[in-house]
Amino acid sequence: MSAEKRNALGRGLSALLNDSVSVNANTKSEVANSPQVNDMGSVNEIRISEIEVNPYQPRTEFDEQALIELADSIKLQGLIQPITVRKINANAYQLISGERRLRASKLAGLKQIPAYIRTANDQQMLEMALIENIQRENLNAIEVALSFQRMLDECNLKQEELGERVSKNRSTVTNYLRLLKLPPGIQASIRDGQISMGHAKALISIHDPVNQLFIHKQIIQNGLSVRKVEEMVRELQHPLQKKEGKKPEPLSFQVQKIQDDLASKFGARVKLKITDEGKGAIEIPFLSEDDLGRILEMLDW
Repeated sequence: MSAEKRNALGRGLSALLNDSVSVNANTKSEVANSPQVNDMGSVNEIRISEIEVNPYQPRTEFDEQALIELADSIKLQGLIQPITVRKINANAYQLISGERRLRASKLAGLKQIPAYIRTANDQQMLEMALIENIQRENLNAIEVALSFQRMLDECNLKQEELGERVSKNRSTVTNYLRLLKLPPGIQASIRDGQISMGHAKALISIHDPVNQLFIHKQIIQNGLSVRKVEEMVRELQHPLQKKEGKKPEPLSFQVQKIQDDLASKFGARVKLKITDEGKGAIEIPFLSEDDLGRILEMLDW
């Protein structure tokens, strides 16, 4: 990629839109000759029925109430800020940015919508969608992470280059990408706002998924603060030193499965100890009196 192109992408959405006009001369000629389109830099009225959604849109959820409020505003005042599209054939356009405005315009009953028409290739479409949403829509952390991963995979970028595109340092990009290594249930909690990015960063530092899920459950049930979670993580990573002795034999697959099932049931790091004679014990640790009460209730104590 040329230095000129790299610099343009690093300047954000407006630079991408301006530079994209020269990407495909044939498409530009076709757009200019269309009876519905004026100059490429002007605002054009386009039929909403001819606009396809952006397949590279990183946002997966939209606030329905906010859309209704925007639609009511559009009914009264019209759409003030045009959307941006690219022309894909004589009677079809593809959305580059402004999906929220497009959805609200449909709710408002508009048949046509003001739009800027640009030419852009698929890589630019993906980058534009990501940058536009980060700058204007505040994607949730999982949507950002998925978008970052998609840019790495589909645009063949390195993390440093990705950071330049979205004006974030490499450590920030790395922290977002690490969220995708968490179990799906925890990712869903981040997406839904049940736990914060601070909680997630603390959970990321735990290597065992069982322990991650255990502490995640405690966060949800007890409303633990980020500081409390960080303390729990430190206790997990640096337990009190025990006297050295003979290391226990590894659990069989069947016993390990029972231990994991119990841990899932009680939301605790259950330990199952079995001797060669078949004797043993089940240990269920608790974090507080309330946590003990929760476990006893599950045991019908």
